[in-house]
Amino acid sequence: MDMESRTVSESVVETVHIVRPNHLNAAGRLFGGVLMQWIDEVAGLVGKRHTRMNVITASVDNLKFLHGAYQKDVIVIIGKTTYVGNTSMEVKVDTYVEHMDGGRTLINRAYFTMVALDENDRPARVPRLELEKEEEYEEWEKAKKRQEVRKMRKEEDF
Repeated sequence: MDMESRTVSESVVETVHIVRPNHLNAAGRLFGGVLMQWIDEVAGLVGKRHTRMNVITASVDNLKFLHGAYQKDVIVIIGKTTYVGNTSMEVKVDTYVEHMDGGRTLINRAYFTMVALDENDRPARVPRLELEKEEEYEEWEKAKKRQEVRKMRKEEDF
């Protein structure tokens, strides 16, 4: 049986949030836990779009808080599939503050490992990833390096 494949663009998810008072920490910035929930939801949706199955978050690595966000800021979160293995995939999630002029400042980047689940909640094979743009090939190669680091960390119980 031939394995299905999907393009990166088929999995892209973009959400928009406005930072409200209940999203703020004691320092008046967007609470990291709120942002982590938002980006985990985006990663899950990307995984579902790519696999057309339920997915779970296996790990998050390289979560980088680059800049803060404040009340009334518009937050744009964009996720996409960057790499697939057998039952798992890497999802890159970038978070931006969108300015009044439409410009965006990257405030967070995270890489998720998502695992596809069959109807019995067992890991299931994921569709292959069709790469169409040079940027997608570059992301794939970087993701392969991150995958090797993940394997090494797992072997060393790190």
